[in-house]
Parts: sequence; C-alpha cells; structure tokens
Amino acid sequence: MGFFSKQFIDVIEWEQSPGQLAWRVPMEDNEIQYGAQLTVRDGQQAIFLNNGEVTDCLPAGLFKLDTDTLPLLTNLKNWDKGFKSPFKSDVTFFSTREQTGLKWGTAQPITVRDPEFGVLRIRAFGTYSFRIGDVEHFYRTTFANLAELHVAEMEAQMRSIIATSLAAVLGAGDIPFLDLAANQQALSDKLRQAADNATDQWGIEIPSLFVESLSLPEAVQEAIDSGGSMRAIGDLDQYARFKAADTLDEAASASGGVAGAGAGIAAAMAMGQVMAGGLGNAPQIAAPSSAPAASSPEPQGDPLELIEKLHKLHVAGALSEEEYNAKKAELLARLG
Repeated sequence: MGFFSKQFIDVIEWEQSPGQLAWRVPMEDNEIQYGAQLTVRDGQQAIFLNNGEVTDCLPAGLFKLDTDTLPLLTNLKNWDKGFKSPFKSDVTFFSTREQTGLKWGTAQPITVRDPEFGVLRIRAFGTYSFRIGDVEHFYRTTFANLAELHVAEMEAQMRSIIATSLAAVLGAGDIPFLDLAANQQALSDKLRQAADNATDQWGIEIPSLFVESLSLPEAVQEAIDSGGSMRAIGDLDQYARFKAADTLDEAASASGGVAGAGAGIAAAMAMGQVMAGGLGNAPQIAAPSSAPAASSPEPQGDPLELIEKLHKLHVAGALSEEEYNAKKAELLARLG
C-alpha cells in the first residue's frame, strides 16, 4: 500500500513571500503526476533535479509536465504504461527579480595609501541591489540542499564582497581621496563593476551600487577643514590674528575669567605675541617696559577691528596700559 499512500502532485507553483529568494517544493512522500501543470511566474525560474542532478531549467510560463516538455522523463527508470505513472523528482523555484534598496557599509575603516595624505583610514556606506543571473550556477554554488533561502541571509556576504572590492578600488588607484569624494558617481561605477565581477562565481549580478558617503577619521577631517579655511582666507597673518582673538574670547568666557587664572594669562600672552607679530609693531610681551615702542610697518586691516582685538589682549593682561593706549592712538589717528 506504500505506493497508493503517496500524494500525487498535479499543480506546482510558488506563491513567493516578501524577502524569499529560493524555495524547494516539499517532495517527501510525494510524487509528481504525469501531465501535471507547472506555473512559473514572471521574475521566477524553476529547475528540475533527478537524483540530485539538474536536468532542466524552465523560465516564466505554464508547462505541462510530460515527455514533450521534459525529454529526460523518457530515461527515468521504473516507468510503464506509456509513461503515465507518477515520477519522483525535485523542483526548486528561484526569484530572478532585482533585490533593491539594500544597505552596505564598512564595518571597520579601510586603510589605503593616498597620493596626497599618505596612509588614510576610510569609512564608506551606500546602497546596492542584486539578482540571481545564472540560476543553475547559483543552485550549485549557494543553494545546494537548502529548503529555502531569504535575501537577508545573503546580505552579510554581499556587504563583505563590496567592502573588499572597495579596498581594491581605492588601493589600486592613484586618484586622491578628495577627487574621489568629489566624484562619487565615478567611484560608484568602478565599485559596482568590481563587486559584480567578484559575484560572478556565485551566479549573482549587481545591477546598481551607489557610494553615498566617504568619511575620514575626525582628526584628519579637522586638519583638512583647517587647511581649507586658511586657503580660503589667503592671508595667513590675518588668519592668525583672528584665531588669537577668538581664543581670547573663549578663555574670557570661562569660569573665573582669564585675568584670574594663571594658565589663562600664559595662553593670552602667547597669543599676544602672535597678535603682535600680525599687527606689525606691537612690543615684545615677554619683557614689557616703559620704553617707547620701536617703529615698524603700519598695521593692516580695519582699525576698529584691530582696536577691539588689542582691547581683548589688554583685558587678558597680555598688553600693558601704556602699550594699549599707544597702539589705540595710532589706529585712531588712521581713522582721522
């Protein structure tokens, strides 16, 4: 009675669930009825296996399973009655749709050698999509004897492939990081091609891949930002004067004020020396005296802004009363 207790399958189809990538039709104690209907929907492919070997791969469509559709059936053993008996075979469905909106990112910074900055540690993230391009090859290399497979189970492997490809692209090229960051579309194209080549061995294609962000360690980024600020200003002396004044503003607003803190005074005096060098003829702060200040080139810039900065130095204790008044008089004379 074992034969008659089997279930004869006459309709085979896959109602795909969200996130499902592949599904094997349960065949335990079941056999396919000769002449059964097989439905393969758009975005799907089905493969037949006999004794673990792939025998046919069917695209989207409606198929009647007989010797016309599956010539292999004529070679199966234990058939009689003009091939009208049920037959034992495995059927697996695969989704060939593009899986979109997936995220990738570098779990750890990638170390590369940059032609401008030397060794850099770069982080990156973005989005990508993939699909099964070669169903039979994907079955042999990835699916094997699984009952089903979901997209989420492939994501870790895909992210690793993309991160490895990114390291190869950045490490092999001689394009500076800043140029790459400025043209992320070109970088995205190169990375997509490299990752797509790497996934060929599994029968997977990567139709799209986008680099949405490239970032450096915070300290390196701050150095780049500071360099950009100085280049934008152009006049490094003027930049130094403004930085000195800003530092004094922050120190003066701290608890207790600069005048009451020895460390604050020391910092203010050091900034005073920078300020004096930028102004052109401020006296040496390290050895104040009542002697008249030596003549030097006239300070450049808006007189009122310079007076404001001199006042900050005076309040901080970096300039004496006489020194402050002398410089203020010179600047006021320029206004007259």
